[in-house]
Amino acid sequence: MALQFISAEEAASLVKNNDNVGFSGFTHAGSPKVVPVEIAKRAEAEHAKGNPFKIGVFTGASTGDSIDGALARAKAIKFRTPYQTNPYTREALNNGEFDFFDLHLSQLAQEIRYGFYGKINVAVVEACEVTESGEIVPTTGMGIMPTICRVADLVIVELNKKIPRELRGIHDIIELQDPPKRREIPIYEVQNRVGLPYVKVDPKKIRVVETEQDGEGSDFTPVDELTTRIGQNVADFFVGEIKAKRIPPHFLPIQSGVGNIANAVLSAMGGHPGIPCFEVYTEVIQDAVIDMMQKGNISFASGCSLTLSNEVFQNLYDNLDFFKKRLVLRTSEISNNPGIVRRLGILSLNTAIEVDLFGSVNSTHVNGTKMMNGIGGSGDFTRNAYLSIFLTPSTAKNGAISCIVPKVTHEDHTEHSVKIVVTEYGVADLRGKDPRSRAAELIEKCAHPDYRPLLREYLDRGVKGHIPQDFYACFAFHHALKETGSMLNTDFSKYPRM
Repeated sequence: MALQFISAEEAASLVKNNDNVGFSGFTHAGSPKVVPVEIAKRAEAEHAKGNPFKIGVFTGASTGDSIDGALARAKAIKFRTPYQTNPYTREALNNGEFDFFDLHLSQLAQEIRYGFYGKINVAVVEACEVTESGEIVPTTGMGIMPTICRVADLVIVELNKKIPRELRGIHDIIELQDPPKRREIPIYEVQNRVGLPYVKVDPKKIRVVETEQDGEGSDFTPVDELTTRIGQNVADFFVGEIKAKRIPPHFLPIQSGVGNIANAVLSAMGGHPGIPCFEVYTEVIQDAVIDMMQKGNISFASGCSLTLSNEVFQNLYDNLDFFKKRLVLRTSEISNNPGIVRRLGILSLNTAIEVDLFGSVNSTHVNGTKMMNGIGGSGDFTRNAYLSIFLTPSTAKNGAISCIVPKVTHEDHTEHSVKIVVTEYGVADLRGKDPRSRAAELIEKCAHPDYRPLLREYLDRGVKGHIPQDFYACFAFHHALKETGSMLNTDFSKYPRM
């Protein structure tokens, strides 16, 4: 049957108040860019008339401003999961304007299938090709696309003509079977493919909106002295592990979180003579991976999205024959699958907001209350990695805040899962260490020198027990920041010992 083509405004009119809407993409990559803006405009128009209009928003991860920003500004969100990075969305959820559920990214597609969050009414997805038989070829990000397309009553496809149809073939798309009949995922090497290069949908459900939209990728902040030092510390640590035969000489696949520190670490690894050419099995493929692939430092990369700056996207499109032999894009339930992570022996690299002296990590909340982004996929990898590594500067806010603290204000990753912590000052190896030894390691190897006396004083308060945690003193550390503007002004003597 012939596909039905409609305008973005007509597509938005098909979305009803209180609908649950699933969007494709993972970060801004692969996210629709036109229909969500029209949905936001519709919400504003309905609100002006005194009518309610809010939707549930389900995505693979964060999105571009055309989804999260536009809908948040229009006050069009009733519920949001699983992850966000947009400043407007962050402000709205911290103000309680909508419900937000922070979830491990690998779990969302299957939990939608289980019916945990109600019906997905509409799927809005970006594609570089759609056929009359219902084959939808995604663009640069996958997320939860196959699941939302299958379960939704209506699938709105943004056919983006700015993205070459020749991208077809880079994707490997499967959905997991639901229990109790689930089988193993036959991915035994990073480059293995097990699915289809397209999402298959009943064409009767499809409405097509033609677009020509540039990506929403921005350049990464240039590597600076601090991120360079963190990157060099990681690279030197890996070389030491190879020499100690704790990492095989051919190396192991790398998972790297999103952002400038992750890019800096990959760049340092690529320039280190002691690190061989390696593979990447991750969520987000960033600029540094593309550059290192062309230089011969990375042989193959599997991810859920190509989260690239627009300039690097153009390089990719200009050299598709080269990259399609070395890249594969998967859904988040495969790219982040705990079983595959453990099977392949992934070396995971993720960032922390703060790390406490006994090895627990806060990666989501500022001061334990204000959501920053979400746990994302860090937990999927941390619990199952061959080595779980967390990266953070030693301080924040020009030294007013120590990122190594007595007790994290929100715990996302426990000391049972965190193996290595790296700052610009060094590497703390927590493997096999009791709590007091972990604390000493973090103070001497990772804490900023200005904070080491305070942290030693905390540890020397003489609290008994396996973990010498003193909650009055923990409060003092964060209270000093609130009262004086700096944790350096902490005075433990004002507080009784627990």
